[in-house]
Amino acid sequence: MPDTRYPDDVESILHEVLGQWKAGIDSHDPQRVAALFTADAIFQGLRPFSVGPRGVVEYYDSQPAGMTVEYRILAARHLEHGTALGYVAAAFAFPDRDGLDLRLGVVLTRCGESWRIAYYQASPAPAGADSTI
Repeated sequence: MPDTRYPDDVESILHEVLGQWKAGIDSHDPQRVAALFTADAIFQGLRPFSVGPRGVVEYYDSQPAGMTVEYRILAARHLEHGTALGYVAAAFAFPDRDGLDLRLGVVLTRCGESWRIAYYQASPAPAGADSTI
């Protein structure tokens, strides 16, 4: 009998984790965001990279209160059983300045009962890219 806790549809896996990521960002809860990452996750926001959840907490704690994010999955693939790859458009909004359109590369890994982010790479959206989220 298939294990329905882990859908074969990689987009469902990505939405499950990225929905929680979005909720943590929207509520300015860096600990909630960091809890989605593996203990040895490589995290690259828009400044030097870090390894592990502590760097994720520090990065999102430094972001302004009121920052929110919307996202859209552009591509999704299984790399192997228990590992998923996503390429994501993310639009960050700020209460006091223009928004920021980024592209994220993420690798998720199955950790026991849940999925966690093992790799996160952010970069500016390419010039002329569709910014519709």
